[in-house]
Amino acid sequence: MDRSRRRLHFAVVGASFAVCQALGQQIPSNVPPTDSSRIGPDGTAYVTRVVPVPTTISPEAQKVLARVVSDAAVPQTLEQRRTGTDRWQAGAGEASKKIYPANVAADTIAGVPVRIVTPLTIAPGKRDRVLINLHGGGFNSDSGSLTESIPIANLTGTKVVAVLYRLAPEHPFPAGLEDAVAVYKELLKTYKPSHIAIYGTSAGAILTAEVTAKLKQLGLPLPGATGIFSGMGDFSQGGDSTAIYALNGFSGHLDPPKPGARELEYYAGSTDTKDPVLSPLYADLSGFPPTLFITSGRDLLLSGTTILHRAYLRAGVDAELVVFEALPHAFWNNPALPESKEADQIMARFLDTHLGKQDFSSRRSQE
Repeated sequence: MDRSRRRLHFAVVGASFAVCQALGQQIPSNVPPTDSSRIGPDGTAYVTRVVPVPTTISPEAQKVLARVVSDAAVPQTLEQRRTGTDRWQAGAGEASKKIYPANVAADTIAGVPVRIVTPLTIAPGKRDRVLINLHGGGFNSDSGSLTESIPIANLTGTKVVAVLYRLAPEHPFPAGLEDAVAVYKELLKTYKPSHIAIYGTSAGAILTAEVTAKLKQLGLPLPGATGIFSGMGDFSQGGDSTAIYALNGFSGHLDPPKPGARELEYYAGSTDTKDPVLSPLYADLSGFPPTLFITSGRDLLLSGTTILHRAYLRAGVDAELVVFEALPHAFWNNPALPESKEADQIMARFLDTHLGKQDFSSRRSQE
């Protein structure tokens, strides 16, 4: 059996889909690949599907999806995770700089450590602009302050401030939020709000929506644009995709579905999961700045991203959604993929286009 074909066993209750089991290993050669569906007496549907690696993505991306990854649970301490992500981030950051030359320096803004990422040359017309990156990493590590900032700084020709916010579980919500808001408030002393954009991936995407909700709650001027790249806005319930996909799509360990977003309890802490800042799905989103949402077909946060995007649309926000074919969560952190380069270009073009267009503080005062 070709290693690119894996058997998946889903349990469907009523009209909602939930993964009962996901087998990441190769199917034994004596087991014929079959597609089947059986409805149990209680209405549960047991569905088996053979899912090949699609040819609709680049050859490089096909190789990523075809990797055989064990689905066995591998316990990892928080220290091991942080050490591993730091090591990976350093290597991936250097790889990003080879494709997108940029300067990286350490600094502190409003008492919060940051990385200042600047293109080799900043055009005169863009010196009054700044982008704020809120990195991914599950709120407990930094897996993106370089890979999410270097390409965008290079492609937009604009300075990026990557906020190294406090991490959970030592510092649960709202610690990271407070750090991001503090940096934004300090940058408001130098930049017009319409010349600031905030964006992030995964945990950083969630934090981007939270920061926007908090700024509105505080009556502060909102940024000119935001980017929510594989995120969510509701800690009170999990989405369909978290029951189907692991971090690497169909590959890797898949935890049984849990009620709500229990995997991130260490971040939410004792806060009500429907708090309108922790879970912006329950906030008043009207007047939010233009926002780009990006996700992918095998992203575990596909549901969370699309649900929040629709909420923005219902609130009348200028919100765009781009869904990449087949790829797993936050695939753009792999700078070698053609799809990553395309995603970075889409992100950069959106942020660059919307900066300086409209002052949302003025707009809100008229509403």
